[in-house]
Amino acid sequence: MSDRGTVRILVCDDHAVVRAGLLALLDSAPGIEGVGDADTGEEALAMAAKLTPDVVLMDLQLGAGIDGVETTGRLVSGPGAIPHVLVLTTYDTDADITRAIEAGATGYLLNAERPEELFAAIAAAAEGRTTLSAPVAGRVMAQLRSPRPTLTDQERDIVAQLAQGLGNREIARALFISEATVKTHLSRIYGKLGVDTRAGAVAVAKERRLLP
Repeated sequence: MSDRGTVRILVCDDHAVVRAGLLALLDSAPGIEGVGDADTGEEALAMAAKLTPDVVLMDLQLGAGIDGVETTGRLVSGPGAIPHVLVLTTYDTDADITRAIEAGATGYLLNAERPEELFAAIAAAAEGRTTLSAPVAGRVMAQLRSPRPTLTDQERDIVAQLAQGLGNREIARALFISEATVKTHLSRIYGKLGVDTRAGAVAVAKERRLLP
C-alpha cells in the first residue's frame, strides 16, 4: 500500500473491454488506484515486477501462454513476490477454485459481484484477509465437509489415456471397451472431479495424485 494509503491494483484479463471497464471502475473508488493492465500471464509477471502493485486482480483463463492459476503461483512466490492476488473470474468449478487457492490466491470473486463488494474485497486482500464470493464459499465448505472423490481403476485408466491426448475412440481401443462406455465413464469422472473438460479432468487428477 502506498504512503497515502492508496491500494495500487494491476488488472490481468485477456479481454481489453473488461480491463478498461475494471480500470475505470477502480479509479472511481476512493483509496484504490489502477496502475496497469495485462492481457497475458507473462505480461502480468513483467508488469508486477516493474510496478509492484499491492493487489493483482487475476482472471483464470488468459488465452495463449500460462493461465491465471500458474501466474498467481509465480506472483506470490520467489524474489520480489506480490503478496496478494485476488481472483476475479466467471469460472466457479470446484477444480478452478481449488487450484487458485492452492496456488496462493488471497481471495476468489465472481464477475457478477456488485462494485462495492469488489472494493471491499480489494481492501481486504491488501490487508491479507481472505474474501470469497458466496457461491465460492459454499463450494469450499462443501469440499471440506466431504472426502475427496476417488476414481475406480478403469476411471483412472481412462484419465491416464486422456493425459496422453487420446480421443474416445482411441481410448476404447486401448482399454478394449466401447466408445459408449468411455463416454459414460467420462461423465462420471467429470462429476467426481468437479470439472467439465478433458483438460480439467487431467489437471485435477494430477494435482490429487489420482493417476496410475
